[in-house]
Amino acid sequence: MPIAPTLALVDEAQRRGYAVPAVNIADDLSARAVIAAAEGARSPVILQTSVKTVRSIGARHLSRLVHSAAEEATVPVALHLDHCPDRAVITEVLAEGWSSVLFDASDRPLDVAWRETAEVVREAHAAGAAVESEIENIVGVEDGVGSDEALHSYSVEQLVEVARDTGTDLLAPALGTAHGLYTADPVLRVDRVESLRALSDLPVVLHGGTGLRDEDFRAFIAAGVSKINISTALKLAYMRTAKQHLDECERTGRWEPVKMFDAVLVAVRDEIATHIEVFGSSRDAAGAAA
Repeated sequence: MPIAPTLALVDEAQRRGYAVPAVNIADDLSARAVIAAAEGARSPVILQTSVKTVRSIGARHLSRLVHSAAEEATVPVALHLDHCPDRAVITEVLAEGWSSVLFDASDRPLDVAWRETAEVVREAHAAGAAVESEIENIVGVEDGVGSDEALHSYSVEQLVEVARDTGTDLLAPALGTAHGLYTADPVLRVDRVESLRALSDLPVVLHGGTGLRDEDFRAFIAAGVSKINISTALKLAYMRTAKQHLDECERTGRWEPVKMFDAVLVAVRDEIATHIEVFGSSRDAAGAAA
């Protein structure tokens, strides 16, 4: 089937009370593994690409890769650009058919973030794509984007006001989570999701999902989160499995890349499948929730 609209997948999740898995891919192998996990669970999925991945592979080639995989998939697959402060990259991927973009304006003063978000929304909507907005930063550096310090923080009323004025489609607020691996238990702000949902029907996105407990995910979903991002978990499954295979190659003297690819695909597929189960996005679970 053709690339799915991100907003349609998230709106359906919001209506039925589950969260769509949004997984950062690094290449064709990880894309196929994530789609395999989604197909196994009969779940919609959002494939996310970092700015670093876009620059490494190239927007056109990456687009063709994902569009081709989506055409063959038996579940809806959307294509999303994650954390992007660079508007030139946003323009580039919109021209290549991305379903949605996250314009990360969290490094800007509020007035600048407000104005530029409105401009990005107009550009994306003209291309038929949705915009996820981040104006207060979610701590942690992911693929070279972000900060380990909280730079801007606003009230939920301010977040909703900016979103409504700019025409933002999805909202990425600070919820106490962080990108990367946690070194201490995070102070999670499920209450902020509840407050945002009381003020607006805008879909709320959870970033920094790797390392949270199943009950944490379920609490956020129950409060109204309908898109959950997973990145570090995929990287760990991918790289640790590759290392294990290479260590075995070193020990045996047998070097077979295809076997390593097969092992990585299975490891990534199984890792993402566990998240899909917790998020409740499988067709069977979603149907029960409805």
